[in-house]
Amino acid sequence: MSNPLDTDAGTELFKHYESEYLLVRADLTQKLDQINELSGEPRKAALSAAERALEETDELVGQMQMEKQNVPSSQRTAINRRIRDYKSDVDGYRRKLRTLAEDRSALFGGRYTDNPGGASGDAQLEQRQQLLSGRFLGSQRKGNLKLIDDKGTDRLDRSTQRLKASQQLANETESIGANTLATLQQQRETIEHTTRVMYESEGYVDRSLKSIKGIARRMATNRIITIAIITVLVLLIFAVIFSKFK
Repeated sequence: MSNPLDTDAGTELFKHYESEYLLVRADLTQKLDQINELSGEPRKAALSAAERALEETDELVGQMQMEKQNVPSSQRTAINRRIRDYKSDVDGYRRKLRTLAEDRSALFGGRYTDNPGGASGDAQLEQRQQLLSGRFLGSQRKGNLKLIDDKGTDRLDRSTQRLKASQQLANETESIGANTLATLQQQRETIEHTTRVMYESEGYVDRSLKSIKGIARRMATNRIITIAIITVLVLLIFAVIFSKFK
């Protein structure tokens, strides 16, 4: 039997189908185990309930098979392996249900025997007469038609519920996507604003560098002028002193 939910592979809808399949499979297993303890009409009812659960598991595996197309290719191998395991499980349950349904001695209880003679011969003969009677066949047909109608109604209800769940999941996914897009739009605007501020700051820095370079040039010019004036004054002082001593 497959290991349920052993990886995180698959879309949200695939995981939804898989979770529902595991629940129905557990219910089917329980029903099949209970059939062995029943006979007569309760056994018939249990067989019908198990058949409906088996049909539902088969439908869910088919839906997982279709949803597989939306799974990323990197996860397809794991998904295919899990679907094969689920199909193998369903085939095994189908064979077990067929075996239980063909066990006529358990189905009819003490009224059925493979030996038409002996003490149970009268009961066997009576059963065969009932099976051949038109009234029994008519009631059997009505019961079968009602059972088919109930199965169709149940399957339609389950399909409707799954469609509603899928629609709700799609709406939730769409809402999450819209919120994500809105968040990304806000982040984009924030990044664009930050970029503009950075460009403006870069312009301010360039202008500041130019101003600093201008100030540095003026300071260098002033220093040269100051040195030149001092040099001229020193030369004048030496010239005056030299003229006095001469």
